[in-house]
Amino acid sequence: MRKADVPLALTVGDPSGVGPEIAVAAWQAGDGAGVPPFYLLADPALIEARARRIGAEVAIAETLPEHAVQHFGRALPVVPLYARHLDSPGQPKAANAAGTVEAIDRAVADCLAGRAAAVVTCPIAKKPLYDAGFRFPGHTEYLAHLASRHTGSEATAVMLLAGPELRTIPVTIHIALAEVAKSLTTELIVATARITVADLRTRFGIQRPRLAIAGLNPHAGEGGAMGMEDLAIVRPAVQMLVAEGIDAIGPLPADTMFHPRARAGYDAALCMYHDQALIPAKTLAFDEAVNVTLGLPFIRTSPDHGTAFDIAGKGVARPDSLIAALKLARQLADNDRQAAAA
Repeated sequence: MRKADVPLALTVGDPSGVGPEIAVAAWQAGDGAGVPPFYLLADPALIEARARRIGAEVAIAETLPEHAVQHFGRALPVVPLYARHLDSPGQPKAANAAGTVEAIDRAVADCLAGRAAAVVTCPIAKKPLYDAGFRFPGHTEYLAHLASRHTGSEATAVMLLAGPELRTIPVTIHIALAEVAKSLTTELIVATARITVADLRTRFGIQRPRLAIAGLNPHAGEGGAMGMEDLAIVRPAVQMLVAEGIDAIGPLPADTMFHPRARAGYDAALCMYHDQALIPAKTLAFDEAVNVTLGLPFIRTSPDHGTAFDIAGKGVARPDSLIAALKLARQLADNDRQAAAA
């Protein structure tokens, strides 16, 4: 199989959320929406039950990754999990955690072995995973752990939210706001920026990425009047990046970074904490933004929304963000392949 024909590996996410039904809807959208071939790592019985529940007519082909493409045009290719899943929409259960994690593990293994071109993940919920003994803050951190285990060296994963008009990166991710200033360091900002620039070049095809770096405090600290972190931590990071030849500016007041004229001046915005990055990205493109994990030896994308337990099983969940994640994963994989061949 040529690398260009290798399918994407899609994980089912938390089966009590909308993952199963948006996966079905994405397959149903098919060529008309430009959906590239993928296979779903899931319990086939769960997918059949959820499809019946929402009134979706879908043929399912239980298969291996290497045969997924040949099935894709006529049936949803499902690579069965060893763990079973309960179909309990809107009611997350710790009993489903084993299958949720297994799907992630196997998707990464398939990608590293060349059986999949990229990993695309449906949303997970942390509470049922924690209740089952999962000890990672979230998807991003767990993927970094898997990458580190594979390569033998510590991987630093960087979260990027990519939409049609804006790309944002939170330097600190799944931590409480009260912990952000304690966790933020010049070294962390520089490392995040370096990974971002490297992947923007190889996977997004941007030859000279331009970074806008947000300040932590209101008005980027206003010369120290609203906190010293921007002077002591953020500004030295920007200076180091510029000295390395990276096109970076900042620290910038976050409240003026995201209007159209400002966005035209950069390719990605580095933000100091989770909501500073995700609020503008989701506001501009809630149904189209994609969560991309940078800094890994494989490509990973995901919808930018959560499990949506409140609407799970009702047949109203839209697959737009998942379709965007699948299409972007295919594009990034093709760009990465071309960069490696150059």
